[in-house]
Amino acid sequence: MTKIFDAPEEFAATALAGFAALHPHFVRLIKGGVVRSTSVPKGKVSVVVGGGSGHYPAFAGYVGPGFVDAAVAGDVFASPSTAAVARVCRKAHHGGGILLSFGNYAGDVLNFGVAAERLRAEGIDVRIVAVTDDVASAPAETVSKRRGVAGDLVVFKIAGAAAEAGLPLDEVERIARHANARTVSFGVAFDGCTLPGSAGPLFTVPNGKMALGLGIHGEPGISEEAIVSASELATLLTEKLLPERPKDTRKVGVILNGLGATKYEELFVLWSSIAGRLQQAGLEIVAPEAGEFVTSLDMQGCSLTLVFLDDELEQHWIAPCSSPVLRRGATIPTTPAIDNLADEDMLTTYPPADGGGQRGGACIIRIFSETSLVLHEAEEQLGRIDAYAGDGDHGQGMARGVTAALEAAKAASAAKAGTASVLAAAADAWADRAGGTSGAIWGLLLRSWSTALSDNGPIDDRAVVAGARQALDGVVRLGGAKIGDKTLVDVFSPFVDTLEKSFAESGSLSTAWRQAASAAKLAAEATAQLLPKLGRARPLAEKSLGHPDPGAVSFAMIATRVATLLR
Repeated sequence: MTKIFDAPEEFAATALAGFAALHPHFVRLIKGGVVRSTSVPKGKVSVVVGGGSGHYPAFAGYVGPGFVDAAVAGDVFASPSTAAVARVCRKAHHGGGILLSFGNYAGDVLNFGVAAERLRAEGIDVRIVAVTDDVASAPAETVSKRRGVAGDLVVFKIAGAAAEAGLPLDEVERIARHANARTVSFGVAFDGCTLPGSAGPLFTVPNGKMALGLGIHGEPGISEEAIVSASELATLLTEKLLPERPKDTRKVGVILNGLGATKYEELFVLWSSIAGRLQQAGLEIVAPEAGEFVTSLDMQGCSLTLVFLDDELEQHWIAPCSSPVLRRGATIPTTPAIDNLADEDMLTTYPPADGGGQRGGACIIRIFSETSLVLHEAEEQLGRIDAYAGDGDHGQGMARGVTAALEAAKAASAAKAGTASVLAAAADAWADRAGGTSGAIWGLLLRSWSTALSDNGPIDDRAVVAGARQALDGVVRLGGAKIGDKTLVDVFSPFVDTLEKSFAESGSLSTAWRQAASAAKLAAEATAQLLPKLGRARPLAEKSLGHPDPGAVSFAMIATRVATLLR
């Protein structure tokens, strides 16, 4: 259990600040992440990585010469926000373009992707490589659906070496994709992990058992088997990975990774057997590593990662680097960075709103106040629902998001902003503070809804209904979910359909919303019979059966409370 913390919601930010204070010769702290504290040649490609906190030394521990240029850090097991990714990238850019890389999780894909679009609009060339090494999460026929686990380290290291060598962005991207295509991982857990402030672990493993194919965000394994000896475990791990060995492979890079509560001596015992299995398979082991590289808080277990090397990949795998977690080869000469890292976030100004618009802004505040009460009351319940096949952080993320949204709405209203601007400010704050998939989705949903409203005059009922459709369209277009995928869309779609139909018939927003909220509640309950097709729950679909989708449940809760307000 994670025991050392003050406020659980500040755990990730406080840990990042402490890390930066301990390693000033490698990193400088900025809002939402860290960047290299050593100078970087002008025109060099910047490799920027990131993801949720709770995985140290991933991702901040990889920053340094020969490795990555910056890392973005979300809250525990939650994707960093779009704003955080864009902010860190701007500070890390040195004119050669940016390679963004991260584990293939829905929240990361969405937040890093939207950030890349914003940066490209600013004239920065950004490429994306999502790491897909976990063989337990999808078969070889659908590699693009695999999640990224300890293979992150391999892809980041090789991409960083290519960038340090002065290669252009096209080449750095190509080499990173090549490394990803030849990297595979598989892990086992002997016990689950506990989020800071939580009373118990996200999942448990029965005594004498081990969970196979776990996820690094606290997702339980896809099956359970009896604990075996070190030599038998070595056989299990290698046999999961060697079938994907390219025919031309004679050399392999290896990472034996501890997940947070496994002793190094245990890894060393296991390594002897793993090395023997790989050598029996006719592979020459190149620069192996055993230790903690991608953890999951206090999870007990380990994973094995293989990168099937060719001459090009081997060159970058063994290239010199220096970082808090990994140091190889000759020291790379550096000098301290002298560029300015001052926070450039400016006080937001809003167009002046008339009396009706300002009253509309006050109405938005009332809605978020009530929503905040609902989500904080349901935080533990939503976390339990999410833990059946996810990482158990949905309740925390929603509570963080709505708290930030309420504060932002109040600040915008105090600046005399109107309805649309107050809602837009709340949307951006929700996305920035909540992180993860739910943060990205709710930020997008509320932002899209705000575009149908006005800053002047009283709130128009027809605009509210039209905004609901715009919000749904935005979520479907950028989130990629559809009806039947067991996501928020399974509830949002019938909500919008009912809202439009009832409003057309009754002309009353209050009546229409009440009926739409009822439809949403029924739809949320019905998601219990669906199997997830997107996100972290997909590899654990059977565990999810019989339990509703947490995003669908929280949406229905919010819709129901707003219906009470409107009445």
